[in-house]
Amino acid sequence: MCVTCGCSDNSQVTVTSLENDKTSHSHTHTLADGTIITHTHQHHHSHVHNELNSQNGKTSHSHTHTHSSIKTSEIHARMHGTTVSLEQEILRKNDRIAEQNRHWFQERGILALNLVSSPGAGKTTLLTRTINDLKSQLPISVIEGDQETVNDAEKIRQTGCQVVQINTGTGCHLEAAMVQRGYLELNPPCNSILAIENVGNLVCPALFDLGEKAKVAILSVTEGEDKPIKYPHMFRASQVMILTKIDLLPYVQFDVNRCLEYARQVNPHISIFQVSAITGAGLNDWYEWLQNQRIKV
Repeated sequence: MCVTCGCSDNSQVTVTSLENDKTSHSHTHTLADGTIITHTHQHHHSHVHNELNSQNGKTSHSHTHTHSSIKTSEIHARMHGTTVSLEQEILRKNDRIAEQNRHWFQERGILALNLVSSPGAGKTTLLTRTINDLKSQLPISVIEGDQETVNDAEKIRQTGCQVVQINTGTGCHLEAAMVQRGYLELNPPCNSILAIENVGNLVCPALFDLGEKAKVAILSVTEGEDKPIKYPHMFRASQVMILTKIDLLPYVQFDVNRCLEYARQVNPHISIFQVSAITGAGLNDWYEWLQNQRIKV
């Protein structure tokens, strides 16, 4: 559950490997103290079903049945009274798993990047162009995050890249535990790049550490140049900003200099690249940054 925006924690998260068509599901609905509840029934029956695919191809199932009888008024009181502690606990749990992820990546020399943007900024187009241009030099794997569909993962797979799709349901961002499931399914090679394409959202992904080496904020010229000051937490948390679709500048009203000024106002140390994934303009600088960061891992 994301207390910041209210996205539900009882949505089903699905992890799909496009290599072998394996899919696993998880479904939870809990309070901070672990009590499983519902708003619609006093007597609640929760069915948690996890499918874990092992290396030998077998599938194991676990079922948890919990019964509780709680009055609706008590549920509301407890939920309103624990909002702050619930958010803190969610973030603490996420940070613990993020540290596990970070250690896993460091042990294997994997450069993990968290690509964030609003919907339609061009993350997938930039990523597919990057993979196609660099796949003979850099092994790249992808964890693709969306609320629904495997459309973007299919585009990534067409490059020949390994990819896992994570569908968050009503969730508006990826969390460290989802990414952990994703890379364990992918098993990316050592000394490679793992690109994590987050759900399109410039708010909540700023709060959730995934264990990545860097957040890469992607902003297109078809959006407002004031995005960095409208969503300062995201651009402050990012080490890189990529301004995409610069081939469209002659056709849109977008003040590049003002946008860059806003970004540096929020984050004076942010690295900025101006690129077009269609024409290839500016991509060499982005690729050089990737190469240098991979060497540093």
